[in-house]
Amino acid sequence: MFGIFNKDKSEKKQPVIAPPKIWNPAQLDFWRGDNPGSLILAVMAALTIRWLFLEAYVIPTGSLLPTVLINDHIFVNKLTYGIRAPFSENWLIKFREPQRGEIIVFKYPVDMSTFFVKRTIGIPGDKIKYENGDLYVNGVLQEKTVPDTTDDFDWLNDENLNGRDGGYQDAKSNYVQFTEKLQNSKGGFTNHSIMMRKSEMTANVGNGEWVVPEDSLFMMGDNRNNSHDSRFWGFVPQKNILGKAGFVWLSCDKMIPYIPIICNPFTIRWTRFGHTFPQ
Repeated sequence: MFGIFNKDKSEKKQPVIAPPKIWNPAQLDFWRGDNPGSLILAVMAALTIRWLFLEAYVIPTGSLLPTVLINDHIFVNKLTYGIRAPFSENWLIKFREPQRGEIIVFKYPVDMSTFFVKRTIGIPGDKIKYENGDLYVNGVLQEKTVPDTTDDFDWLNDENLNGRDGGYQDAKSNYVQFTEKLQNSKGGFTNHSIMMRKSEMTANVGNGEWVVPEDSLFMMGDNRNNSHDSRFWGFVPQKNILGKAGFVWLSCDKMIPYIPIICNPFTIRWTRFGHTFPQ
């Protein structure tokens, strides 16, 4: 008689291996939730905002003191003057030209990998003269007056100047603040703070005369004795413009050591949030 054998019950079933999931961008789920499409959309949105609308910059030096402070984190409006082709210096559309008094972030003409922030003093065709601390635009002396408020100057401390632009042994007490009435391109005035070292108010620091060529700008810092600007290295081609300074979104006295883009949270200037600049 033939025996009947039962199958060994201890035999384990082999696991079923699911085929690899193939992402299809044509499927709606690809763009939802945790799927790769949502990450792609987020990156594209961030790049578009940075290219077209706003970009954040940290101010590392005191050339625009007392208006713009060291370690101010500012948003720059990249849409003010027009729209550029991505990753290019060529304008797709231009909305308007820069005006006197506006604070602009731009590529340093001597080294295009370095970004500067300065105030626009001269536009194409302007005749600029700087003599012994006095600024002339098209033959007109730009008036300096005693400021109505010291709000800008009150932000400063010795550390802003000591060992930085002002020299190793410099101090706030060595400087004086003025309000400069810079005639803008619309016939009015931009009233903004400048500061000068007392011992050099009539010195020939940066003296000279210039005529601004076509499609260029003449830029200066508000910290007149301690600004490396157009008085020393020339004009800024308008193709170098990155955008117009908007407002402060974060500010602090000190950055985290060895990480110069992150604020020390214990030194944040809380009341400077949302601060805007006269321009």
